[in-house]
Amino acid sequence: MSSSRLFETFTRLCEIRSPTGEEREIADTLAAELRAMGYEVSEDDAAGPAEAGAGNLLARLPGTGEEWAMFCAHLDTVPHEGRVEVVDDEGVFRSRGKTILGADNKAAVAVFVELAARHAERPGPVGLELLLTVAEEQGLRGAKAFDRMQLRSRVGFVLDHSGPVGQVIEATPTQLKIHADFTGVEAHAGVRPEDGNSAIAAAAAAISRMELGRLDQGTTANVGLIEGGTSGNVVPGHCWIHAEARSLDTDRAAEVAGQIADACAWGASEHGCDVDVKIEQLFRGYRLPGDSPALGFAEAGLRAAGVEPERIAIGGGSDVNAFRVDDFDCVLLANGTDHVHTADEMVPKRDLARMLEVCEEIVTAVGNGAGGT
Repeated sequence: MSSSRLFETFTRLCEIRSPTGEEREIADTLAAELRAMGYEVSEDDAAGPAEAGAGNLLARLPGTGEEWAMFCAHLDTVPHEGRVEVVDDEGVFRSRGKTILGADNKAAVAVFVELAARHAERPGPVGLELLLTVAEEQGLRGAKAFDRMQLRSRVGFVLDHSGPVGQVIEATPTQLKIHADFTGVEAHAGVRPEDGNSAIAAAAAAISRMELGRLDQGTTANVGLIEGGTSGNVVPGHCWIHAEARSLDTDRAAEVAGQIADACAWGASEHGCDVDVKIEQLFRGYRLPGDSPALGFAEAGLRAAGVEPERIAIGGGSDVNAFRVDDFDCVLLANGTDHVHTADEMVPKRDLARMLEVCEEIVTAVGNGAGGT
């Protein structure tokens, strides 16, 4: 079957602006298109708690049997300036300008829309549930706000990993965000600097005491933002930093976050400042059990499509992290994208077509019970 409709859908969706908080247009567009195919489409109330431009969309069309399968992608992108214009560069989709392409995650959205269209034209034994989430790029907020009890499916499949088709993510880390707010004493930097206590100096001392980067094979730490002060001639009375700790071992992530907090307390004390440290868990890591039905169906689908599965652990999170907290059996798959979140973002057309074939084979595997337990 021709993939031209898939490619047209991908191009069209990428060119609809949808950074986190601006998902309204793409949500309305997809809801209308899926309803026109015959799908029952609902939008939940996640827009408020997720700080998104729309709620999560759930589209559903029964099959000829009793079984269901859920496929999930997110609608939002990272922030970007300017308009996305998609070009076909010798079989590879790229952005024409200095902006993202939006293949994260519209490559998956386009694949699922085509999967939905084919199912509507020729229903199979398995019913489809398409879950299109919002605010994924900002802490999985849409997925966290979604009520998983709405789903009829017992297994789910998320296409949201930048990597070669065939990669199956078996483990992801727990991510903790650390916000430290340093308060010092302002003073004139040229007249009475001895009367001041520099919040920036306290933050800098704290950072110098932190172990950052890759700490071990499964653990990383980073300080990504720092801001403070009011003027070059004022001893700064305020400074804050944003840091993070990630680890495949949840206890290790907490240990590293604690070390960062301790460094902040030390830096503040050394420079006569106060510090308020808040630690927030953005998502909890997981390791798929070997007997996961979703894992079995995914690998059966990949093999049926001629792709040998490769199980890997990664350093990022996805909506799967939110779903597995509630014991919903789902699996994260690579979708062939590369250089996501940058102006070099790309996805080969052949990989879009291949992921569509993989998804069709996953549906077949679910219907046959092949690969599941």
